Amino acid sequence: MSCVHYRFQSRLTYDSLQFEGLNITVGELKRQIMRRERLKFCQLNISKAQTDEEYTDDDALIPKNTSVIIRRVPAAGLKSSNRRFVGHQAGPSAKSSQTGDSSLLSLEQLLKTENLAEAKASEEDKLKAVMYQSSLCYYSSRAAALLRTSASGGAQGFPAASCWRWTTQTERES
Repeated sequence: MSCVHYRFQSRLTYDSLQFEGLNITVGELKRQIMRRERLKFCQLNISKAQTDEEYTDDDALIPKNTSVIIRRVPAAGLKSSNRRFVGHQAGPSAKSSQTGDSSLLSLEQLLKTENLAEAKASEEDKLKAVMYQSSLCYYSSRAAALLRTSASGGAQGFPAASCWRWTTQTERES
């Protein structure tokens, strides 16, 4: 029983693929690796591990006991599903909120708006409103009022621990 040792470029260890005979074709090696690794909708580029020489012809023969490196490539005609998060970039909506465009809603108005997706405001203000509205059910009415003042430009972040103690004490009394 002959074998070819292969590893994906991102892995550290080699796996072995056994076959009958002295050689295996590149096409057959690709099919067996794709079946073994359960890969779909991609192509495999195979190159020698020692020389980095790439096998381009599917009919080329790979001798037994050869080490190869496998690289996954998106299949021809398919778009890559690799999506990356792009950091915050100041767009026209962020600039207009800084310049004080009167047609945009203020943060106080956004806090009361139910449909933020269609609200006319900057993305930064919409995100602040979403964060406030999503945590509103966890706070009492006074804590929510304190949180609303901190979200609308008061102290940054959450109220101090002394404020939380004060709100819980006053709620117990009432």
